[in-house]
Amino acid sequence: MTPGPGDPTDPVPAPTPAPLVTERLVLRPVRTRDLSAVTRLWTDPEVRQHLGGPVIESVIRIRRQRIVGAPGVHVVERAADGTVLGLVTVERAGRNGETEVSYQFLPEHWGQGYAREAVAAVVERALTDAAGVVAVTQEANGRSRRLLEAVGMTHAESFVEWDAHQVLYRRRRAA
Repeated sequence: MTPGPGDPTDPVPAPTPAPLVTERLVLRPVRTRDLSAVTRLWTDPEVRQHLGGPVIESVIRIRRQRIVGAPGVHVVERAADGTVLGLVTVERAGRNGETEVSYQFLPEHWGQGYAREAVAAVVERALTDAAGVVAVTQEANGRSRRLLEAVGMTHAESFVEWDAHQVLYRRRRAA
């Protein structure tokens, strides 16, 4: 016998979290219409300077299939006009099992406080149910390091990974 609609054995889909809205931004799940901007994030040499360089085409094809609606992946959209500015991702069981935040923004939107506003909002939301949040960036990425410090994260450790010096920042939930 096949379960019918509403059968208690039907799997319950995970609820889609409400968009996260800040003063100037809307952070929401990735939609198909966002794929062009997201692909630019993966291929732009400036964006990828401290992320291992542009992503190869075969990997982009796979990512494009998986990113639409992916849990924890937020498109950052300017509320005033719907322009996609970047991505902020929250991985609940990221580095060493800790909640990890990562981000990338298109260069034409750098220096306007959008990344700081978006990352701060995501970190605050993540800390409502996580004991702490971590983020990793290359030691050489001064912009990213300043952003992490601006949202209340502190340098926790340094290490070498992917043939580059990395720094891990952490913020714990207030007691």
